[in-house]
Amino acid sequence: MKTLVYNLPCVNDYVADRIKGNDRFLPTDPSIGMLKDGKLIGGVVFNQYTGTGISMHVAGEKGWLNREFLRAAFRYPFDQLGCRRVTGLVRTDNLEAQRFDEHLGFKREGLIREGDDDGCDLILYGMLRRECRWINI
Repeated sequence: MKTLVYNLPCVNDYVADRIKGNDRFLPTDPSIGMLKDGKLIGGVVFNQYTGTGISMHVAGEKGWLNREFLRAAFRYPFDQLGCRRVTGLVRTDNLEAQRFDEHLGFKREGLIREGDDDGCDLILYGMLRRECRWINI
């Protein structure tokens, strides 16, 4: 059985450990995790909240996502915080993450040249509230 958990520092560490680079999240950065039979199998961490937007970082095992998680992950920034946009950064060498973001409804907005710790370029993805199909289902 899958269960959502909220704001556990272990979710922040889980996501950071699975993102290539030196990303670390504060224990106070909001997060949502997915447990299966008591084991953490995926999560999202939010940071860099500006009042109108927030950054989203996602990681998980194959097949871990479900609609309940996606609704929670997008309702938090758009409904609870009132954000107009959510931003994500994906390495240009991570084709699976690019497909994932685009499947969720994110739009490519630009390229941050040599933006990651090791000099890899980053693709800037964004989703506006009105584009999000996950908050109205």
